[in-house]
Amino acid sequence: MLLHRAVETGRVHSAYLISGDPAAACAAAEAFSRALVCNAPTPQACGTCRECLRSAGARSGDGEAPAPIEIDPTGKRGPLLRHIGDHPDLLWVDRGIEGTRVRIAQVRALQHALRLSSNEGARRVGVIADAQWLNVEAQSALLRLLEEPPDGATLVLVAASAAGLLATIRSRCQRVRLPLTAPPALRDPDAAPELRAVVERLDRIGELSVPELLDWAEQYRGERSRAAESVQELLATASEWLRLRTCDGARAGRHDLGAGLDAFRSLNACRKDLAQRNANPQMVAERALFALHGAAR
Repeated sequence: MLLHRAVETGRVHSAYLISGDPAAACAAAEAFSRALVCNAPTPQACGTCRECLRSAGARSGDGEAPAPIEIDPTGKRGPLLRHIGDHPDLLWVDRGIEGTRVRIAQVRALQHALRLSSNEGARRVGVIADAQWLNVEAQSALLRLLEEPPDGATLVLVAASAAGLLATIRSRCQRVRLPLTAPPALRDPDAAPELRAVVERLDRIGELSVPELLDWAEQYRGERSRAAESVQELLATASEWLRLRTCDGARAGRHDLGAGLDAFRSLNACRKDLAQRNANPQMVAERALFALHGAAR
C-alpha cells in the first residue's frame, strides 16, 4: 500500500486523501498516523515503543482503551479537535456525534496546531475525518493550509467519496482509494424492515402524487444531524435502486435511459448540497424524490 511504502522509505508527502469505506478509511488514517511517529523502522506501528504507547492512549487495568474525547465543532461543549491517544503530535478532527459538518474554526485550530514545533522532535500529523462534510468556507481554509504546508507536518483527509471536495484540494493530495462497502441487497428477504419499506415505496414512486411525495419528504424534518443522516441513507438506497432499475432497462433493450441518468446527477448534487451547503434535509429529500419520480414515470 502507498501509505506503508511512505513510512518504510521515509518519503512522506505533505497531504494524503483516503477514500472508501468510512470505517476502513478512518482505521487506515489512524494506523498511518501512528506509524509516522513510531520509533521502529517498520511500515506499521510496532505497538511497544514509547511513541506507540502514547498514540494508543492510557489503558485501564483490564487493558481497555479509553473512549476518544468527544469533539464539538462549535467549540462550546467540547474541543474543536483531539489527539490520537495521548500523543501531542497526532491530531484528529471530525464533525462530532451530533455535528452536521466540519467547520472552519476546526480547520483553523488544526492549522495553528500543525504550525507549532513538534513536541517529540518528529513529524506532526493532522487527520480530518468526515472530510466530505467540510463546508465551502472550511475547504477554502484547508486549501490555504495545503498550499503552504508546515515543515514536518502531514495532513490526512478521510472521505467516503472524494467527489464533494474541491478539485484543487484533491490535486494537492496523494490519493489512496479503498474499496467501498458493498451496497445493500435491496431485494434480500432478510434485509432490515426499514430498508424493505423504503424499497417498496421506491418501487411505486412513479404512481405517487405530488402531495404524497411531499408527505414522504416531511418525514425528514427535525434535528438536523439526525435528519441529515436519514437523508444520506435515503440517497444511498435510492442510488442503488436507480442503478439496478437502469441496468434492468438497458438489458431489456429500453433506450429511455436519459431520465435515469438525470436522476443520478440530481442525487449526487443532493449529496453535495447536504454536506457542503448545510442544506435543509427535508428540502434535499424533496428534490431527490421528485427526481426519482420523474425517472420512474
